Amino acid sequence: MSARYLGIIDWGIGGTGIYKLIKSDLRDVPVIYFSDTGVTPYGKLARHDLITRINKVIAFLESRGVSHLVIGCNAASTIIPFLKARDMTIEGVIDSAVAVTSKMRPSRLALIGGRRTVLSGVYRRAFQGRGIEIRQRIAQPLSGLIESGDIDSSELRDRCRQILSPIRDCSHLLLACTHYPAITPVLREFVAKETVVIDPARELVKTIRRWRLPRRASDLFFTTGDPGAMKTAAWNAFGIRIESIRRTVI
Repeated sequence: MSARYLGIIDWGIGGTGIYKLIKSDLRDVPVIYFSDTGVTPYGKLARHDLITRINKVIAFLESRGVSHLVIGCNAASTIIPFLKARDMTIEGVIDSAVAVTSKMRPSRLALIGGRRTVLSGVYRRAFQGRGIEIRQRIAQPLSGLIESGDIDSSELRDRCRQILSPIRDCSHLLLACTHYPAITPVLREFVAKETVVIDPARELVKTIRRWRLPRRASDLFFTTGDPGAMKTAAWNAFGIRIESIRRTVI
């Protein structure tokens, strides 16, 4: 099959926020979106298992004609250097996040992300190389709540309060999970009024604009999980209405 698509991989609907920006800026670029909620969350997989899983998903997308790929998941982005070599352009979310945050020269930078993202040390090393100290908090429960369609419940607020309390005085808060921008108004309730909340998705889209991308084909959505739940979560989190999602097994 000839290459005809830009692909986006995420464990769930977090990457649909990136999809929304891409469609706003590059309307005629056809996208295949792959949500992998039928398997263990990427942030909870052992590194070897995550590498194996992402390689399988990429092979599936390659067979569908994907020539350029965005890994819209911080946990999965940490293992890009270990993926099988392919004739495909692959970009994660971490480089863009570090680049846009560094430009802001934060005085008290904090980050919230999934367990793998935080414990990998990838952000700490990147910012230390730029002379920027960072405080990090594991916020694993938040992505699961957002994936279930929850963006404003009392349980969500309680979790945010617990996670953000030790870093509420940060000057900048980097959202190191593509789910989290969906609850930015809630996150702002538990940090200082002057805190700058950083969603690096727009910086990533700047990179995508420079690619020579295919044009004019219909977008496709695949999930290994529940298509109905994905539709509900994408609408609640990012206001994206997905008409058709194909359930698949890999």
